[in-house]
Amino acid sequence: MGIIKVFTKKVEEGCYPLAIANSIHFSYSDDGLDFVELNHGYGILFAEAAIREDNTLEERGLINPQIQKRDGDYLVTATLADAEGMPVMPETIVTFTTKDFVHFERQALANEKKAACDSVEIPDSLREGIYERWIPLQAVEVNFPNRIQLSEVEEIVSVKASVEYSDGSCHEKRVMWDMQSLTPLGEDNYEIHGKLQAVHTGFPLAAGFADPVFFQWKGSWYYVATNDNLNDIGIYVRRAETVEGLFAENVEQKCILDYDKERKLCQTFWAPEFHVIGERLYLLFAVSGEVWGPQCHMMRLQEGGDILKQEDWEEPVRVCRADGSDLAGEGITLDMTFFRTNKKAYLCWSYRYGIGTPSDTGSMLCIAEADEAKPWILASNPVLISRPLLGWENVAGTINNEGPYALILGDMLYLAYSGGAATGYTYAVGYLKASMDADLLDVSSWTKEPTAVLASGYVDGIQGPGHNSFFEDEAGNLMIAYHAQEREKYFCRCSAFHRVHISKNGFPLLDVVGNRDVAEEMADVSVTFTLCS
Repeated sequence: MGIIKVFTKKVEEGCYPLAIANSIHFSYSDDGLDFVELNHGYGILFAEAAIREDNTLEERGLINPQIQKRDGDYLVTATLADAEGMPVMPETIVTFTTKDFVHFERQALANEKKAACDSVEIPDSLREGIYERWIPLQAVEVNFPNRIQLSEVEEIVSVKASVEYSDGSCHEKRVMWDMQSLTPLGEDNYEIHGKLQAVHTGFPLAAGFADPVFFQWKGSWYYVATNDNLNDIGIYVRRAETVEGLFAENVEQKCILDYDKERKLCQTFWAPEFHVIGERLYLLFAVSGEVWGPQCHMMRLQEGGDILKQEDWEEPVRVCRADGSDLAGEGITLDMTFFRTNKKAYLCWSYRYGIGTPSDTGSMLCIAEADEAKPWILASNPVLISRPLLGWENVAGTINNEGPYALILGDMLYLAYSGGAATGYTYAVGYLKASMDADLLDVSSWTKEPTAVLASGYVDGIQGPGHNSFFEDEAGNLMIAYHAQEREKYFCRCSAFHRVHISKNGFPLLDVVGNRDVAEEMADVSVTFTLCS
């Protein structure tokens, strides 16, 4: 039997605020003596904020968590607390049920008695699932085929290594083979040495650039991002023949949309994204006129046009509803993205009303069906699918659900989005999940992961990772691009990317980075092969 323990944590100023500290944390032990904190020591279960009559949110937390086994399930209970960490009166108990400590169901609020203990025994059969989901995976072994036969030595460049991870999942990696190390072993057998090419880039790639997107188009790579270095005025694009080349010193960078008072293009040129919609290339972005208030826009590349030429882009248009009215009559809209499922095409964006006032609703995620022939006109009414109710989304005065971007894996859609402060250490990425066959305008089709899937502390040396996108690099590796800050040096938003690892059960993990992806001591490899004429 193993043991699961539940607890909350102390506030760490400038690192771990009350909204996250007052959530349910878990640790696991095989022997009851040595416990390992799950999920990088970050909270896993959070309270939901209360929605006031004026549609604003009242922050909530969880304190005094307890756990017990009952009727084949495990019950995790805690006392509902207010934004100052005091019990909400009359005292209310929040209950979650789980069978495996991977999937949790939130029960209705009640005034019932809490569970009595802070730990519970669980069978060893649950250990594998808990470790796969909540303990950072590690590379454990490098494997090659038992027998490699080549017709000529040069074919060795195509031989890859299979790296196995602690959950039993694998990932093929390229090897930089050292041809100078080639050693004859007799009878057409040879040995050669090489070094695994881990898929990570270091940090940062581009200082002062946020909301990064990488896009491949007609044989070239393009990079576009919010340009904090120019106070978010203008949209600038880089082009190169490789992803790495996008960050070379002499990389080509062009402004494709600039300040223009007459066209009401004045400020907050935010979160640009390239998308092919109806076989045409569009740029989706937000922008404000002289009066601050970003709104979703898109512009289309002319047939045969050059992405880097301003004159090859059609006039930007503001996205509107099906009846031609504004996407939001009041408030701001931003961070629009596009994706397709098995049934329909969709637009998803962030909406916020009353920002900076007592009426602030926090930013919320909305979705609508898209008409690929005229994507700037919604094909359905907008539907609200997510609000920043959880403590990691609604934290330290920042109330955010923003930056949606779709990742499709088989029959599952993972809609990544960000919560917390976009310029601070609380920024983090979460998932909304749905079936590819579902009607995404039905709110019940969506399930929200209970906690962040990428946050401060998940990747060594950076804080506040968020507003991400996904892409496949030249080798076919699935990558996540995002912005973050380096704790000791870069106190601006900086672009970065690293590989997404698919777990044994098919879950996209965003924390298998650096030594966890390939430890330095595992990078040097050798293989024996036979030349066959």
